Amino acid sequence: MEIEEKYIPFWKELNDNERSMLARSAVERVLSKGALLHGGTAGCLGLLVVRSGQLRIFVLSDEGKEITIYRLFEFDICLFSASCAMNGIQFQISIEAERETKLWVIPAAVYKKLMGSSIAAANYTNRLMASRFSEVMWLMEQIMWKSFDKRLAGFLLEERAVEGSDTITLTHDKIAAHLGTAREVVTRMLRYFQSEGAVNLSRGSVALTDLKRLRELAE
Repeated sequence: MEIEEKYIPFWKELNDNERSMLARSAVERVLSKGALLHGGTAGCLGLLVVRSGQLRIFVLSDEGKEITIYRLFEFDICLFSASCAMNGIQFQISIEAERETKLWVIPAAVYKKLMGSSIAAANYTNRLMASRFSEVMWLMEQIMWKSFDKRLAGFLLEERAVEGSDTITLTHDKIAAHLGTAREVVTRMLRYFQSEGAVNLSRGSVALTDLKRLRELAE
């Protein structure tokens, strides 16, 4: 399927040649849940435009520890996967499909050419890159200054909003990967939350039983 203009915020500000270049170069991809689209040491993938589904963007340490830096949903665009198109930007990320996901990949060379010819594309890129770096800095502040009980409670509430359910279908290992810690740390804290009546634990899922208490813990 050819890329749709509603997914490109600056589409109307492009000229006909630029629109044609985008339409010709965009490659549609369909990812199954759990598929790894991009590894941190892989080459420059290109600009990602999410048509539907959900992607997890994370970084991986030399010791194999993961931490989620942000998610992408419908209409979202990933720039870090095309960082080679931007001078002076070096950022290694991994990308995993958390749900079946349909997206377009615009080759980095094509997007770099587009930024050179379109002020609208260049301005949008700068705004989005600044926003993504702000998210990364916010995450670093959370890790450095916020206690783990607050981070975990906040994460569970965020997951509730993402899944649209009071039951979070994630293992302790997966929660640990999102938060950049060990599974044992997650398990101990979840058991504490359960003793407080805030959650109920079962294999592969966490039921949020007291949202008020979780909000208190998060604050």
